[in-house]
Amino acid sequence: MSLDYLEFEKPIAELREKIAELRRVSSNSDLDLEDEISKLNLRNMELTKEVFSKLGAWQITQLARHPLRPYTLDYIERICTGFQELHGDRMFSDDPSMITGLAWIDGHRVAVIGHQKGRDTRERTRRNFGMPRPEGYRKAQRVMRLAERFRLPVVTFIDTPGAYPGVCAEERGQSQAIAQSLEVMTSLKTPIISTVIGEGGSGGALAIGVCDKLVMLEYSTYSVISPEGCASILWKSPDKATEAAEAMGMTTRELSKRGLVDQVIREPLGGAHRDYDETAASVKACIVDFLEHSRGLAAEELLRNRYNRLVSFGKFEIKD
Repeated sequence: MSLDYLEFEKPIAELREKIAELRRVSSNSDLDLEDEISKLNLRNMELTKEVFSKLGAWQITQLARHPLRPYTLDYIERICTGFQELHGDRMFSDDPSMITGLAWIDGHRVAVIGHQKGRDTRERTRRNFGMPRPEGYRKAQRVMRLAERFRLPVVTFIDTPGAYPGVCAEERGQSQAIAQSLEVMTSLKTPIISTVIGEGGSGGALAIGVCDKLVMLEYSTYSVISPEGCASILWKSPDKATEAAEAMGMTTRELSKRGLVDQVIREPLGGAHRDYDETAASVKACIVDFLEHSRGLAAEELLRNRYNRLVSFGKFEIKD
């Protein structure tokens, strides 16, 4: 498949095109170009390592949004067995931007919840570009409560620009739906692991991100607002998104320094979209490790640990 190279990857794309051209010439003639191709492949790997070792926050944001990046359903296909999707919030309708269901992961019964973007225009429109409406969050809450009832761990995949800000969502109680999700997750008596696989945008991400362990892929982001939104507020221009991304500390590197992410999963060279299977295997190993260590943990201890984890993120002082 075409890797759909980003702007900063142009030198890599040009080198790969040279390699492809040599292969075409070699296959259509008697010339033996294998030595030259091998040298260029080695140079391509070195160049990719060099480029990706110097990525800024805005470039990482572009990778987190990459149109070929694996989405929730791609991980479910590679990590889970016996996945049974559950639909509807039992109040209004189903929301295709939020995937929920029951599955097995390496012998563990789990409830799976995750944002889902679309690949082509039709699917992106149907899934609302991964931006859930209130019914999406209420569907997630329904599955969370179901998981608690049957003592199933909850596995969530976060990848959204944010909750849908449209009029219809506000009319149906968007802010209340997000608040209810936060409330449900803080008191849920079953283990929760959340993995940021792309964009972790605002309350739309946090609504399925209150957890016992937060994992992020290397080139994912987590922030209270998009760089463009931040730039529009602070500089009155979305053109300052690059500066905003650097200032917001939204990358795994900055979030790890502040102790806000529990584990960072390395991605294949060039990003998760270069190798779905390798990325999914790394994510699965992390999830299975969490499921093994949380098995048999008493509900009281689970809630106490979750509360202590949350309150460790900040400090406040009450003054008279």
